[in-house]
Amino acid sequence: MSSLNKSPFLQIFLSYLPLLILLFSVFNEFDFNYLNLDYFSFNFVHLLIFYWTLRNPDYLGYLSIFFAGIINDVVIGIPIGISSFCYLLLCSVTAYIRNITLTPNFIKDWISLLFTILLINSIQVIILDLIFLIQIDYMSYLINSGFTFLFYPIFFLIFNFLNEKISKQSND
Repeated sequence: MSSLNKSPFLQIFLSYLPLLILLFSVFNEFDFNYLNLDYFSFNFVHLLIFYWTLRNPDYLGYLSIFFAGIINDVVIGIPIGISSFCYLLLCSVTAYIRNITLTPNFIKDWISLLFTILLINSIQVIILDLIFLIQIDYMSYLINSGFTFLFYPIFFLIFNFLNEKISKQSND
């Protein structure tokens, strides 16, 4: 069992796991319409990008995040580049938060996520509605922002556990 923990394949797989989760989530575009829940949605990709670019930016590169945004635009059918712009804006906000923070604090990160998600969703709504004249359901964006904010603690624990496993594996 000890030799399995020191496997180079496992180290490589764990180091690319956040990127694989990101690509899987933008290719899949799972929504809760099949569960007949009208007003329930959250943006997993925003949570993933926020956590990994804030806590450990070495595992998600900006180029891979940009390409994930292009893939997301193709999958959901919005003009190409909007998701990439929003994802990279999310990266720049988290880079700023990471640089001004002396000691990481979950509560401050959680509150900054709220303002970041509201900023990004507002910019996306402005671009889609005012520039491309695409009909937008404002209530769905607001609900999405709220549930994304509320689910951050759950995914923070999951991503933190995964980050510890990756760090432990790379230190062995």
